[in-house]
Amino acid sequence: MKKINRRSFIKVGYGVVFGTAIGPGITLLQTRAEGSSKSASSENRWGMVIDSNRCTEDCTACIDSCRTENNVPLFGDPRFDSHWIRKVKAVPKTGGQTRYLPMLCNHCEHPTCQHVCPVAATFTRKDGIVLIDEHRCIGCRYCMIACPYKARTFIFKKTEKWPNPDVPKRSKGVVEKCNFCVNRIDKGKLPACVKACADKGENAMIFGNLNNPDSGISWYLRQYAPKQLRADLGLEPKVYYRGI
Repeated sequence: MKKINRRSFIKVGYGVVFGTAIGPGITLLQTRAEGSSKSASSENRWGMVIDSNRCTEDCTACIDSCRTENNVPLFGDPRFDSHWIRKVKAVPKTGGQTRYLPMLCNHCEHPTCQHVCPVAATFTRKDGIVLIDEHRCIGCRYCMIACPYKARTFIFKKTEKWPNPDVPKRSKGVVEKCNFCVNRIDKGKLPACVKACADKGENAMIFGNLNNPDSGISWYLRQYAPKQLRADLGLEPKVYYRGI
């Protein structure tokens, strides 16, 4: 009898399962994904503000802490390296001050990555965090093409070292990205990048509950009106930037 591995089985069989509708516009896989996290609450809607006025060129605290917390590997080859946060240099076309922006998954309210996933591997928790179920991902990379923020990475190689035991081991041949450090959020902690930025004294990152009008991030949005990147796309990203 011919054996078939999990990913091959999903590639062959997802069409049958994905087409099994249990309601208008709802499928079995989508329902399982949306209900997969019991720790999330719709009372929360997590978001982040990055103040580019405070983000300096040489600081890599957010990137380094993200790698340590989430076991994001560097293989020494740009073809294989993973990036949950990357820093880009923004130079105005009409003159003005150059900015250095940490770029990560924007956890959109209407994520295109989720819409194009053929197996519902990408899903949104009740608190608005966009996640990837790596057990369901078939590595098609449609989501990488659909993401306007280039925030996703395909895992070409197996990760040998695993410093943080609190983070589940990743699989080779799947897509991954920033998850706002859900393992920390669910314990009442800040994402690793936000804490590291504050510890370094930069204080360029603010994280909090957008549903709470009294939260620090809600006050900041009212006070300074930071911008969303590519707001014209109508995706309603939950990461905002001040000073751009």
